[in-house]
Amino acid sequence: MRTALLQSSGRPGSVAENLKVLDAAAGRVAAAGATLLAAPEMFLTGYAIGDDIARLAEPADGESADAVADIAGRHGLTIAYGYPERDGETVFNSAQLISAEGIRLANYRKTHLFGCFERDHFTPGEQPVVQAELGGLTVGLMICYDVEFPENVRAHALAGTDLLVVPTAQMHPFQFVAESMIPVRAFENQMYVAYVNRVGQEGEFDFVGLSALAGPDGVARARAGRGEELVFADADPAFLTASREANPYLKDRRPGLYGSLV
Repeated sequence: MRTALLQSSGRPGSVAENLKVLDAAAGRVAAAGATLLAAPEMFLTGYAIGDDIARLAEPADGESADAVADIAGRHGLTIAYGYPERDGETVFNSAQLISAEGIRLANYRKTHLFGCFERDHFTPGEQPVVQAELGGLTVGLMICYDVEFPENVRAHALAGTDLLVVPTAQMHPFQFVAESMIPVRAFENQMYVAYVNRVGQEGEFDFVGLSALAGPDGVARARAGRGEELVFADADPAFLTASREANPYLKDRRPGLYGSLV
């Protein structure tokens, strides 16, 4: 599956402008022959926007979801993107996957909130594994800090996730997550991990970029730099199957020894 990672912070505070950025990127992605476009955490609104998070939050099936579905349909792409989700009076940090047919395939609510900023503005989700079938692969969703908990990613591996898409807002000085942890997560769980970051200064945060798609061999198929960038890489089902046959990690587990973890 040809996959594109949109490393961009868009235009914080403007949903309309961010939809334009997404639309322009979708045109480039479609022209390059990719079928999946992933955008960062909170891409639709911006991340460090304070109380505007609650003001701009929308239902999973709201107007912005319809706009993304229109972009996906016009360009023949599946799109994953981050946004603030409103459910009644509750606001979640969410990521949604919308198909090239404009169908909402999956919606995930971030389960592990990072720092006071997120805990002040969001409620944590309670469903750790959210998946959809796409192009012969099982695609899972996760957001930023969630991927730093090995139990979280292992749950996806055991549930059969082939490609884990992780919209993120990874900031300085934690760039080792992008550089080192993401390839290790892919290797130890025998899956592809698409980690797509924001970039540049936004409020008090300095986002480090370094978006990557890592394979089950622990090698980054694509790696962005520190600026706005659109990068491409393939998630190959045949290579994934061969890697899983050769790597014994999941087969050699002894779950009976791990009870103390929970």
